[in-house]
Amino acid sequence: MTQISSAQHGNVTNQMKQVAKEEPISLQEIRKRVAAGQIVIPWNPNHHPKPVGLGKGLKVKVNANIGTSREYCKPEEEIEKAKVSLDVKTDAIMDLSTGGNLNEIRKQLLNVSTVPFGTVPIYQTAIESAEKHGAIIDMTSDEMFNTFEQQAKQGVDFAVVHVGVTKESVKRLKHQKRLIPMVSRGGAFHMAWILHHEQENPLYKEFDHLLDIAKEYDVTLSLGDGMRSGALADSNDRAKFQEMLIIGELVEQSRKAGVQAMVEGPGHMPLNDIQSNIEVMKVVTKQAPYFVLGPLVTDIAPGYDHFVGGIGGALAGYFGADFLCYLTPAEHLALPNVNDVREGVIAARIAAHAANLARGIDRNIDYEFSTAREELDWDKMFKLAIDKEKPKQYRKQRLPLEDTHSCTMCGNLCAIELVEKYLKQQE
Repeated sequence: MTQISSAQHGNVTNQMKQVAKEEPISLQEIRKRVAAGQIVIPWNPNHHPKPVGLGKGLKVKVNANIGTSREYCKPEEEIEKAKVSLDVKTDAIMDLSTGGNLNEIRKQLLNVSTVPFGTVPIYQTAIESAEKHGAIIDMTSDEMFNTFEQQAKQGVDFAVVHVGVTKESVKRLKHQKRLIPMVSRGGAFHMAWILHHEQENPLYKEFDHLLDIAKEYDVTLSLGDGMRSGALADSNDRAKFQEMLIIGELVEQSRKAGVQAMVEGPGHMPLNDIQSNIEVMKVVTKQAPYFVLGPLVTDIAPGYDHFVGGIGGALAGYFGADFLCYLTPAEHLALPNVNDVREGVIAARIAAHAANLARGIDRNIDYEFSTAREELDWDKMFKLAIDKEKPKQYRKQRLPLEDTHSCTMCGNLCAIELVEKYLKQQE
C-alpha cells in the first residue's frame, strides 16, 4: 500500500512515525493529513530514504537541484554536489541531468542520496527522442510512460509531471501575450508536442495510466509549474491560473487513486503577489502541499538569485508554501558548481527557518543561540548556526590578538562585555 492509501485505511506507517518525531504536530494528525492529501511523504521502497514530510502544519522543507547538462557533463561533480547538499542539510535532492548516461548518473546519485530523490522524467524522454527520432517533438506517448516507469523502478521518490500543460492551457498562453511565454523546459517540451501534433498532452489524457505506475512504486507526483512565470510582468496571469485549475482536479483524482501529489509553482513574482497565489492554490487543490521555486521577487539580480529566492521563499513559507526549491548564485547564468550548490541550500534553509519562526516553530533554537551570544560562547553559537563552517572561518581569520573573547567588530568596545561588567553588577 502507498502512504496515502495506508493512511486512508486508518493505518500508521513507519515513515509517518519517523516524520512525527521531527514535527510540531501529533502522529495521528499526520496520519489524518496524509489521508486527506494535505501532507505527502515521498518514499519509494526501492530507494527507502529518510522519511520527510511535506505539507500542512509541518516545518518548511528545502530541495536542492543538481545534474549534468549536455554542454557540461561531469558526473563525479554531481556526486560531490549531492554530498555537499546533504552536508548542509537539504531535505531533498532532484536530479535534472540532461547530459551523459542518464540512467547511470541517476543510479549513482540515488546511492548517495539519503533523502527523498526527485526527477523530471520528460527530460530523458525528450533527449532520447532527439537522439532516436531526430527531434524532441517526435517522442511517443509510450516513450513518455516508459521513462516514468523506468525511473520509478530505479527508486525515484517524487517526479515532476507537467500535466497542466494541456491544449486548453496552451490556448490560454497564446492569448495571454506574455513578456516571456514559457521558461519551464518540461513545459516547453509538452507545449511544442501539443502544437506540432495538434493532440492532447498524453500524460494528461492518460492520467489514469500515470497514476497506476505511480501507485505501484509509491512515487509522489509533483504536478505542474509548466506555466510558471519567468518575469515579474507575467506573475499571476490567466495562463498560470488555468494550469492551476486543471491541476486542482488532478490532485483530487490522485488522492482517490491512492497516489500522493503535491503542486509546483510559481516562479518570478513580486512580493505583493505571493500571498494571493498561495491562497488561491490552497483553495483550488484543497490544501495540497505547495512546492515553490523561489519565488524570485525581482528580475534584475543575476549572480544573487539565491538571495532573491530566499526573500521570496521566506514570505511564501509564512503564507503557506511547504517546500522551497533552492536557487543558486548561478541561476539564469550557468550550471552551478559545488560551492554554488552549498550557498543555495544554505540560503533556502535560512528562508525556510525564517518562515518556520513566523509560524511559531523552532523558536527555541534562536533563543538558545541568543543565550550563547549573550554569554559570548562562540563554540555553542557555531554549533547552533545554520552554516557551521563559514562563521568559524570568519572568526579564525579575524580573531583579535589582544582579546579572544570578543570580536574585531567592537573589540574592547563590546556592548555585551560592558553590560556584563556594569549593569549586572547592580543586580
